[in-house]
Amino acid sequence: MLHRTRQFGWVDALVLAALAGVIYGLVHTAREWTGELRPTVEIDLSPLALPKYTLLSLSRGLAANVLSLGFSLLYGYWAAKDRVAERVLVPMLDILQSIPVLGFMPGLVLALVAAFPTSNIGLELAAVFMIFTGQAWNMTFSFYYSLRSVPADQIEVATAYRFSWWQRLRKVELPFATIGLVWNSMMSMAGGWFFLMISEAFVLGKQDFRLPGLGSYMSVAVARGDRAAMLWAILAMVLMIAALDQLLWRPVVVWSQKFRVEEGGHAEAMHSWLLSFLRRSGLVEWAGELLRRRVAEQRARPARPPPRSARATGRLGSVASAVLFLVLLGALLVGAVRLLAILRELALGAWGLVALSAVLTLGRVLLATALGTLWAVPAGLAIGLSPRLSRLLQPVVQVVASFPAPMLFPAVVAALKLAGVGLGLGSVVLMLLGTQWYILFNVIAGATSIPADLREAARSYRITGWQLFRVLYLPAIFPYLVTGWVTAAGGAWNASIVSEYVSFRGEVLATTGLGAQVSLAAAAGDFGLLAASIVVMSVVVVAFNRLVWKRLHTLSETHFSLSK
Repeated sequence: MLHRTRQFGWVDALVLAALAGVIYGLVHTAREWTGELRPTVEIDLSPLALPKYTLLSLSRGLAANVLSLGFSLLYGYWAAKDRVAERVLVPMLDILQSIPVLGFMPGLVLALVAAFPTSNIGLELAAVFMIFTGQAWNMTFSFYYSLRSVPADQIEVATAYRFSWWQRLRKVELPFATIGLVWNSMMSMAGGWFFLMISEAFVLGKQDFRLPGLGSYMSVAVARGDRAAMLWAILAMVLMIAALDQLLWRPVVVWSQKFRVEEGGHAEAMHSWLLSFLRRSGLVEWAGELLRRRVAEQRARPARPPPRSARATGRLGSVASAVLFLVLLGALLVGAVRLLAILRELALGAWGLVALSAVLTLGRVLLATALGTLWAVPAGLAIGLSPRLSRLLQPVVQVVASFPAPMLFPAVVAALKLAGVGLGLGSVVLMLLGTQWYILFNVIAGATSIPADLREAARSYRITGWQLFRVLYLPAIFPYLVTGWVTAAGGAWNASIVSEYVSFRGEVLATTGLGAQVSLAAAAGDFGLLAASIVVMSVVVVAFNRLVWKRLHTLSETHFSLSK
C-alpha cells in the first residue's frame, strides 16, 4: 500500500505537524479540566495570554457543537418518527430554545460544582452546557423539519427496496438533511459565541465561577475599561473564527454539496483550498486506502444470521420510545412540582408586571425578526446562489455572526443615546445584532439547495425579477426561512436578557421586559421572580409557536416545498 501512494513530502510534514498541534491542544485542555478548583481565577489581560485563552474557548465551543449535533440527531429523529412523543417534544424544544442562559445557569453551575468539588470538571461541563444551550436548538429544528420534508419519491424507493430504519436514515434522510444541518451548525457556533462572556465569566452573588478563556478575558477588559485589551480580544476572536471557517466549515460546506437534490442541470462547483491541499498528501491517501480496505474486508466476511424481522424491530423501537417518553414525562412532573413550590413564594402583584413585560418583549422579538428578514432574504439569496460570493463572503459572515454582540452593546447604546432613542426601542436593535444571522444562514442553505435544473428552466423561459423570486426562489427557501424565523425568534427571547438590561459606563440601563426581569432576578438571587419570568416566557413562546410558526411550517410542507 505504501509504495503505491505518493512519496513523503512537505505536504505530509505539514499534516503531521497539524496532527501534533491537535494532540497538544487536547492534552493542554485535559490538564485544565482536571486541574484543582480555585476559589477565584485571575484573568491576565496581557496579549501573550490570548493564545491559551483562545484555545480553551475554542475547545469548549467545539465540544458543545459535537454535543449539539448528537442531541439534534437523536431528539430530531425521535420527534419526527414518534407522533405521540412529538406533541410534547416539539413544544418543549420551543421552550428550551427561548429560555435565557441565566435561566439554566445558577442551578446547573451549583449542581455541577457540588458534584466535582475538587476539580474544574464541574465548571468546565457547566460552561460547555451553557454554550450548548446557544447551539443545539436551531440544529435540532433543522433536522426535524428536514425529516418531515423528505421527497415522496425517495420515501417510495426506500419502501420498495425494504430499507431498514438504519438504511433509510443513512441513505435517504441524513443525506437530504445534510445541507441544512451544516449551515445551521455554522450558525450554532455563532450562537454559542454570543453568550461566551456569560458562560465563562459567571458570577452568582458573591460566588465567582469564572474560567480562563476568551469570554472571561473580554468580560474583565470591558469591566476595567481597558480599550487595548478589548482590541486584542476582538483581534483574537476574528482570527479564531476565520481560521475555524477555513479549516472546518468551508471544507464541510463543499463536501455537503454532494447531497443536493436535483435531477439534472449544471451548477458551478464550490471549492476548498484545504480539501485540495489534503488530496496532495500521501499520508491522507494511504489512510483512506487503509480505511477502504477495512470496509471491504468487513463486507466480504460471511453473512451473519438474518436480523429480527422489521416488524419485531419496529415493536422494539416503539417500546423503547414509549419508555423514554414516560421517563421524560416523569421528569417534567417532578420539575413542575418543585417549580410550583418556588412560585408560591411570589407575591400576586408581581405576576401583573411579569405579564406586561412578556407582551412588551414579544413585540420587540417580532420587530427584530421582521427587520432581520428585510435584509437577510436578498443577501442570503445572493450568497447562496453564487459559489463565488459564497467563497468570498462566507468567512466574513462567519466572523460577523460569531462576534459576541454584547461587546458592541456599549458603542450601540452610546449611539442610541446620542440619537435620543431609549432602551425600550433600542433593545430591538440590540436583539437584531444577534438574531438576524439565524435567518441569513437558513436562507443561504435554502438558496444553496435550489436544483440547478429549475434555475436553468427559469432562464430558458426568461423568468426574471420579482416573478423569479415569487415562482422559484420563495417556494424553494420558504421551509428554510420558517426555520430561520423560529430560531431567530427563540434567539431574540434568549438575547433579551442582555438587550433589555445593559451596563453602560458604570450605569445600569433597563427597560420593562421579561429579559430585564430575568437579569434583575438573577442578580438579586430572587429565584421566585426568576422562575415566574421563565414560566410566563415559556407559555408565551409555546402559544405563539403553536398559533403562528406551526401553521407556517404546515404551509411550507404543503404548498412551498420543491420536494412534494
